[in-house]
Amino acid sequence: MDSMLPRPPTPYPELNAVLQEVLGSLQRILLDEFIGMYLQGSFAVGDFDIHSDCDFVVAVQHELSDPQLPSLRVMHERVFDLDYEWARHLEGSYFPKSLLRDHSQVEAELWYLDNGTRVLVMSRHDNTAVVRWILRERGVVLAGPPPSSLIDPVPSEVFRREILQVFSNWGEQILADPQQINNRFYQTFAVLSYCRMLHDLHTGAIGSKRSGAEWAKGRLDPAWNDLIDRAWAGRPNPATSSREPADPADLARTLEFIKMVLRLAREHAATLQLA
Repeated sequence: MDSMLPRPPTPYPELNAVLQEVLGSLQRILLDEFIGMYLQGSFAVGDFDIHSDCDFVVAVQHELSDPQLPSLRVMHERVFDLDYEWARHLEGSYFPKSLLRDHSQVEAELWYLDNGTRVLVMSRHDNTAVVRWILRERGVVLAGPPPSSLIDPVPSEVFRREILQVFSNWGEQILADPQQINNRFYQTFAVLSYCRMLHDLHTGAIGSKRSGAEWAKGRLDPAWNDLIDRAWAGRPNPATSSREPADPADLARTLEFIKMVLRLAREHAATLQLA
């Protein structure tokens, strides 16, 4: 028998209906292989809104099998076509339980559904210490045991090192090729992501983009506040903004912002002996 959601997991009835449809379908397809389904990301750490995507994790006993995958692909395509906008903004991965437990196993690829797509692909996108920390400490249970019973504790120095690596690698890529963020969506996404990562690096806890933006406005030179505010205001309608070029002045300032926060992050990492 399919499990009903224990309580409305979000304040959005249409999203709850989509999650119930996905949960019931997963239990029918996976049977005894199903362990649990959870929300992570903004719906776990807070500050979500109608412009958020909905990040999920499905814990399974073993790697998805060849017989299961076609049924899961059909299910995700069917859900994508539901008459709810939220159905097109799910993002998540399928974690075998042994892999989910161990935060050191971050090289393996998982079956992953990206926001705005209907197709499962192999990706390391969610196989991170950060995702495990959010899920273990803040995860929202849709079905299954508490996530803390499935995931070993993730020390702050582990996800701080991971954040610092992403911080540096992504920043160097952007500075070497600014065209990769030369649209309104990715320019604003970069500003907010760097605010959040700098917040997480300093506090030793994973926060939301909103909390990261507010933290940065309170800690950094106020001259950056207008750029941060415009980045937050630019979050709506990513399907449209991702096809429009970034404002040239904001793009130039974003590159300077990234240079500045990279310097601050490396200085703070040195004080924590992470580098």
